[in-house]
Amino acid sequence: MATEEELFANIDALLEEKPQLPPPAERARLREAAGITQARLAQALKSTTQTVKNWENGRSEPKPPRLEAYQRLLNGWAAKYPAHGAAPAPAPAPAPGHRPEPVPETFTVPAAPEVPEAETAAPVTAPAAQAAPERPAARRPATSSRRPAAKKAAKPATDPQFPHGPLAVMDGDGSAYGVDGIVLDCPATTIPELVEWTLRESGLGAPKLNRYGKDSDPLIVLTAAAAVKLGLPERLEGHEQRRSLRLPEDHQVVKQVAKAKWQLTQRGFGPWARIYRKAQGRDRQCVQLAVLSWDALDERSWPGVSEMAPADIARVLGIYAQRVITPRGSTAVSGLELMTALRPPTRAVRDEATGNWVSGHNPGSLGTQPMDPAPPEATQEHPVVVNSGWTGGFLNEEAYQWVRPVDLLTAEECTLPCAVGLDLNTAFLAAAARLVVGLSAPDHFHAPTFNPKIPGSWLVDLSHIELDPRLPSPFTPDGIRPTGPAWYQTHTVAYAQELGYNVQPLEAYLRRETGAYLDPWHDRLKTAYVDTLADLGVTRDLDDRAFLAAMERHKDVDPALAAVLAAIKATVKGGVGKLRERPQGRKYKDGDRWPALDRPTWRPDIRAAVISKARVNMHRKLLNMAKMTGLYPLAVLSDCVVYPSPGASPLDFLPYSASGKPQPGGFRLGPTPGLAKLEGVQEMAWAVDLMEKGLNPARHIKGGDAVLDDGE
Repeated sequence: MATEEELFANIDALLEEKPQLPPPAERARLREAAGITQARLAQALKSTTQTVKNWENGRSEPKPPRLEAYQRLLNGWAAKYPAHGAAPAPAPAPAPGHRPEPVPETFTVPAAPEVPEAETAAPVTAPAAQAAPERPAARRPATSSRRPAAKKAAKPATDPQFPHGPLAVMDGDGSAYGVDGIVLDCPATTIPELVEWTLRESGLGAPKLNRYGKDSDPLIVLTAAAAVKLGLPERLEGHEQRRSLRLPEDHQVVKQVAKAKWQLTQRGFGPWARIYRKAQGRDRQCVQLAVLSWDALDERSWPGVSEMAPADIARVLGIYAQRVITPRGSTAVSGLELMTALRPPTRAVRDEATGNWVSGHNPGSLGTQPMDPAPPEATQEHPVVVNSGWTGGFLNEEAYQWVRPVDLLTAEECTLPCAVGLDLNTAFLAAAARLVVGLSAPDHFHAPTFNPKIPGSWLVDLSHIELDPRLPSPFTPDGIRPTGPAWYQTHTVAYAQELGYNVQPLEAYLRRETGAYLDPWHDRLKTAYVDTLADLGVTRDLDDRAFLAAMERHKDVDPALAAVLAAIKATVKGGVGKLRERPQGRKYKDGDRWPALDRPTWRPDIRAAVISKARVNMHRKLLNMAKMTGLYPLAVLSDCVVYPSPGASPLDFLPYSASGKPQPGGFRLGPTPGLAKLEGVQEMAWAVDLMEKGLNPARHIKGGDAVLDDGE
């Protein structure tokens, strides 16, 4: 005789069992009886048409939470459409006070955006062996959604060609979390199966950013559990630099990829792995993978993201993909790839001889071939320098690292209570606006007349220029006055001329073809930065006091959006740094070429132009502040400056007119690139103590250690 406890235990076990679905053939019958297509059902369950097909032919089973929703739908249909000869099942009696919810037969999808302008190339025909996979059709909503309108940041725009967004985060149970809350079922158990599913069934990817560009490859981010399920080690161990680690060539996963006729790039299978086959016409076959437990998302660029739930990671990366680009590696790599995506090297042009469309140079781009720099623009280990025996010096256009000599502090300054740090928003991005750079190879000139409109490198003596020693020299990163002739980028020399001094270059390496190559890059990243700050409550319409208050709390408004903002800032600095990427690894010998030199975007002269302009912009503000207020900085570190202050707020020393408006020319508070925000506040005695020790207060004003990271 069973006891009461045993009976209840058995009942509890039954209640905990997963819902039982009808056989696959019955699922298909019920759907067809209801007149619902597989695509429409996939939309309602936020899945794919192929996944519904798999459920109806027995290849796979749904998982929670779609399992419960699917069963409820099938039960509703079974009551309406019983099998032939069976009596209709009675509807279950509702509990008192309970209103039964309707069966989810309709689903509202976002309206499809305009299809991008068609290319002028011939249409691509899919290979006969590969039928195009059926995907949920993008359509305008039949009825208005009852859900409250989502914030712009939470819902990246969809594209008919890629209905499920640019990326997905795959967990160990096969659930692939996409943007806007979508969850896909991925049946893959190996990396080759994952690649096939991503390209054939997932509906993932993103449209090109320029009419002459290419669609973004889909990104699959793997959690630690997903990595292990697919045969990868949970951690990637080794003694090399973290970003150089990769699976050994004899690892089973690398062998599986090769056996399936897929290829890995020269970087191999590391934290960011690109798996591809040769493109068929314009049909790219490439998937980008990122392994979270291999530190694919650097904590400095993506603070807290690796520890988030998969759906939240998908949200962060999805917003970044919508506003910047689908991540393709570190934020530095993504920053560089964004330049090319917005300024593709080639476009379709008509061959006048044959009348056919062929690939030709896209004006304003850097082209398809790498370009050697002028010797003074290169690094000491570059083949151009080593092979030529160059000893003529190098450009030294770097960000400021300057501290005012302690003996130039006044007693009045030392008795002020506070040291206040100001930080310029994305100073390198502000410098990239309308920045004219060289597009062609450098030509060498002797004793040229200086022209501030020509980008290049000039050998000129600026040591005769005498400026206030309480300010850093605008011509050197350490702020120390030059002692003789040196190489400078055009903006640095132009600033000497702006200050009223005569400049007579001895030599120059100049470029005849020029253009504002970085303009679309600047525009896209500026919009991303400003929009993300606005979503965090920091809008352009705030007055200075409200702006400071909003900045103080913005990181707590939404950690996901705060991480997006950090990634955007890292994309700017890292992208500029990548323009002069140095050799990696301990085996490198001076004079050897390293892989980065084979990129058209290895352009140290463009990097020098951005940093030169940013440093000149900083000095111009420092000089104007001194003229307007009589205040001089204690220290500068890149885009951060520390001032002595009578109070703990920038409002205590920044210049304002009688009407309360900020004075033009100095530092101004605000959320756009080039404007300032509060970096940190410390006691003046603390700053003086650091200066006496030879340390830079700007590095520590925030309370931590502000790393000067230019992405190299």
